[in-house]
Amino acid sequence: MNSNVIDVAILGSGYGGLGMATQLKRHGIENFKIFEKASELGGVWRDNIYPGAACDTQSHIYCFSYFPHLRVSRMYAGQDELLGYLQCLAQHFDVNSHIQYNAEIIKATWNDTEQLWNLDIKNSAPVKAKVFVPAWGQLNKHVIPTFKGLESFKGAVFHSANWDYSVDLTDKKVISIGNAASAVQYIPEIAKVASQLTVFQRSANWIMPRDQQIFSEAELDEFEANPDKFFESRNYIHQMREDGFARTQQGSDSQKEGMRIALDFLHKNISDKTLQQKLKPDYEFGCKRILRTDDYYPALNRDNVSLITDAVAEITENGVITSTGDVIDADVIVFGTGFASQNFNGELDVIGNGGESLSEAWSNGAEAYLGLTVPTFNNMFLVYGPNTNLNHNSIVTMLEIQHLYIVKAIQHILKNNISIDVKTALFTAYNTDIQAQMGSSAFSSGCSSWYKNADGKVINNWPLNVESYRDYAQFNAADYLVQSKVNQGEPA
Repeated sequence: MNSNVIDVAILGSGYGGLGMATQLKRHGIENFKIFEKASELGGVWRDNIYPGAACDTQSHIYCFSYFPHLRVSRMYAGQDELLGYLQCLAQHFDVNSHIQYNAEIIKATWNDTEQLWNLDIKNSAPVKAKVFVPAWGQLNKHVIPTFKGLESFKGAVFHSANWDYSVDLTDKKVISIGNAASAVQYIPEIAKVASQLTVFQRSANWIMPRDQQIFSEAELDEFEANPDKFFESRNYIHQMREDGFARTQQGSDSQKEGMRIALDFLHKNISDKTLQQKLKPDYEFGCKRILRTDDYYPALNRDNVSLITDAVAEITENGVITSTGDVIDADVIVFGTGFASQNFNGELDVIGNGGESLSEAWSNGAEAYLGLTVPTFNNMFLVYGPNTNLNHNSIVTMLEIQHLYIVKAIQHILKNNISIDVKTALFTAYNTDIQAQMGSSAFSSGCSSWYKNADGKVINNWPLNVESYRDYAQFNAADYLVQSKVNQGEPA
């Protein structure tokens, strides 16, 4: 074996990349590296350190089945515990020695002659790999929209995903532009210290109660001593969330029940009729991400908090002018304006065996077979790729299914010393089927959301439940063509 060639190159060290690495280790594959552009592991749980940052999926299902988070302190874990879980995962499976930090892959090119990926690394020597596994994630590049006059604002400005703790918000006038998944977590924390907090809402959210549960030491001791008790909880929650998938189906009784619970929760917490009306969504339940929080509505009831549904017309040196001409002074502006969720490959230039870039292949919207692989991009397998996101269950379970598929593909590639390329006809038929099944989903209904591209096509979400994806995502060598130096275009 060429010592300069690694078997597997993984991009990223969040849940997707670290989980891929641990599964390689568990299956005896040791010749791999993780390339991480930052100086620490952790992905979104390293980067999102805003006040109140937490997962809105239950922690008992937000861990890998083979490495349960037995001593997680609460059902909806905070950022610090989730980052700690990933650090423990890497240590337990001896993955740290495989991570190259401050190593951003800036170009990936398939070399058809060598049957290898050539990877250009920023500020480091290039690398050759038999298999390339990008674990970009879907929420890793934050976005601040263009606003007239933003550059003139004299106060502090930052995005929630790049929180600036050097800025003390105590007794400050703060504006939050945005009110979705991150904002509903940081807004209650800002409200406790700011003299005035103004929240700009573009659209209301469907919000469900979180009902946080903090585990006692006795419960944690029992989970650790008897993991079966932990898995009873895990399996119950998984099935409950699977059953909740029906809430994402247009016109279903379960969807109506979800709406009822959300509206009851709104009315229970907000008594002001005008504010109630502002906070009632005008789109179908499930069309956008369904949020879970117990703290957001009470924060809006505070005397020092205002909710604005007018648009931002202009930002001045001292604050914001709304579309109706109101002037709102501010010392600090926080952007909770989300991420470039459909920019799957980020800034990375990926070139396949025909010379086409992945950006060109995805010019009309990202697609992949099983969310994992794309024709002419030999031996490349995506983690958390197109149409694999969820709005009802844990993405970590989806990742684990993907990791196992990729391991089997890698074993096939290494055993036979080949490269494989998914059949175009299969890829096309699969994506046609997925979009057809999206027709009954609330994801494809009339709202605008980060699940859709500019043409209204849902390219982020999986249209069925998790167990259906598990049934789909079974590696079959016959789905691929072999492309090697010896036999070009033969069935795998």
